[in-house]
Formats: sequence, C-alpha cells, structure tokens
Amino acid sequence: MGLFVKKNDRVKVLSGKDKGKEGKVLKVFPSTGKIIVEGINYVKKHQRPTDKNPQGGIVRQEAPIYASKVMVVCPSCGKPTRIRKGYLEDGRKVRVCRKCGEVIDNI
Repeated sequence: MGLFVKKNDRVKVLSGKDKGKEGKVLKVFPSTGKIIVEGINYVKKHQRPTDKNPQGGIVRQEAPIYASKVMVVCPSCGKPTRIRKGYLEDGRKVRVCRKCGEVIDNI
C-alpha cells in the first residue's frame, strides 16, 4: 500500500485533537498507513529505569496517526493540497501540486 506522504514533507492535520496544526513528517509506515509528525499527537509513555535512563519516569513522545488525516503543504504556494502524479521529460514519475501545478518532489 503506497502512501502520498513522504519523509520530510510538511503536512497539515485535518481532523482530531491536533486539527489545524502543521508539522514535518518524521517517519512513514506504509504497511499500516500511518505516519509520525513532529509536534503532533503527543502521548505520555511510562519508561522503566535502564542504564541509558537510570531515573525512568514518564516521557512525552509523538505517536503515529493515519496518513488520511493529513494533507501535504505545497512548498511553492504554501497551501494544503491534494497530490496528483505527473511525469518529467525523462519519464520519471513525480508528485505535483493540484493548486499551483508545481512539482513537490525534490529532483
């Protein structure tokens, strides 16, 4: 199952407790259709003391959200947009902004 979102994309959250916030995609899980976005969907995790963290305690970290809850923000026009597929002259497939028509992928 392929996703329209890639690592390091800027995305805007469409629904949920963080609706309207923007962040950078840190990690993508194509098999489950989820992504981790910087600063979005914080959860508290209880950690047992280890050698690395002898104190233990409760830490805040980002949890995965479904990719369908976000929209990619176009780097050229700065608006949240849907993605369409386009082709370059040499035949490579790229992601294209539906609003301004600019190529989103780094070439």
